[in-house]
Amino acid sequence: MSTQQDNLEHENARQDVIAVDADDNEHGLVNRLEAHTGNGVRHRAFTSLVFDEDDNVLLAQRAPEKRLWGTYWDGTVASHPVQGQSQKEATRQRLEEELGITPGQYDDLRLTDRFEYKRYFENAGVEHEVCAVLKLTLSDRTLDPDEEEVAGLLWVPYERLSANPAWYRQLRLCPWFEVAMRRDGE
Repeated sequence: MSTQQDNLEHENARQDVIAVDADDNEHGLVNRLEAHTGNGVRHRAFTSLVFDEDDNVLLAQRAPEKRLWGTYWDGTVASHPVQGQSQKEATRQRLEEELGITPGQYDDLRLTDRFEYKRYFENAGVEHEVCAVLKLTLSDRTLDPDEEEVAGLLWVPYERLSANPAWYRQLRLCPWFEVAMRRDGE
């Protein structure tokens, strides 16, 4: 269980996220740590699903040091845009920072969905987000993962994962990725 002192020293305490209403309209900035503790504050986020040309999705295991959902498997990258940054710009930035994926490796970045969800993680915090889903297909699968962000990588047949998520339960998937994948099949 984290202490108040741990929270004050956590790097997220030095960052802001964009507070939003259920329709993703901005309502100012909120401290990132505050947005993810207690009952949370609804804020803007995104998850990006990276595919290869054979329709495999790249799952990225979150680094163990992550405050929420450390070692869980995510749908490639997820984060929060900063004020004035579009979801696409934020996705490009995180893809490059976390995985070394440059814009020259894809040309089809697209926004495919948006949803709201709220999930608590153990006694450590909460996610209450309006989450945009972005997708892209790599023409070049060259990766250079940042070990401070990504603990592992796994290419998985997306159709098989989407149709049979219970087969992959041992991976412990992040909740926002599971919601995005479930909605993708609707």
